[in-house]
Amino acid sequence: MANLINVLNGIYSAVFENLELKLQNWFLGLSARLVFASVLLAFFWQSALTKIGDGLFTPTVGAYAQIFPKTLEAVEYDTDQLSSIHTLVVFFATYAEFILPALILIGLATRLASLGMLIMIFIMSVVDIFGHEIDAKTIGQFFDRAQDSVILDQRLLWIFPLVYLIVKGAGALSLDYVFSSILRSSLISKTALP
Repeated sequence: MANLINVLNGIYSAVFENLELKLQNWFLGLSARLVFASVLLAFFWQSALTKIGDGLFTPTVGAYAQIFPKTLEAVEYDTDQLSSIHTLVVFFATYAEFILPALILIGLATRLASLGMLIMIFIMSVVDIFGHEIDAKTIGQFFDRAQDSVILDQRLLWIFPLVYLIVKGAGALSLDYVFSSILRSSLISKTALP
């Protein structure tokens, strides 16, 4: 019986250690970026498009309503009564929804872009809960039988690839890897010179 267990353990180790070696430098980073892009890229780009008004740098009233719902309601939806800080936040949030997902997709400044998206998702969730006053069922709770809450369940799955990218990076099939390889080879060649 011990021999059978050793044989099975050897087969298991050979298969999965070999698989890990073949995939470790590129597969998970690429997969995390593709999962993020397939689930959230169009979502955030569409959200950003709803925030752009007549001009490229003119946010819509809806942009303010999405980000500052109670503040906009308090001024009776007159955006002229809001401060330039409000406009700046709306502007940066809108363009972050375009730029950060694109950076993640191509693997450029991936850790920073992923951190930015993680912060955006956190802020978006806080605004949904407190600004838009969504109900408890929509918020959901962890470790329950229901897996369909929009905030806790869905957004926990949204952030997992981002956390992976922050911790491990984009992987070998990314612009981060290309640029770091160029930089590394440049530094090595400079230090090798007499």
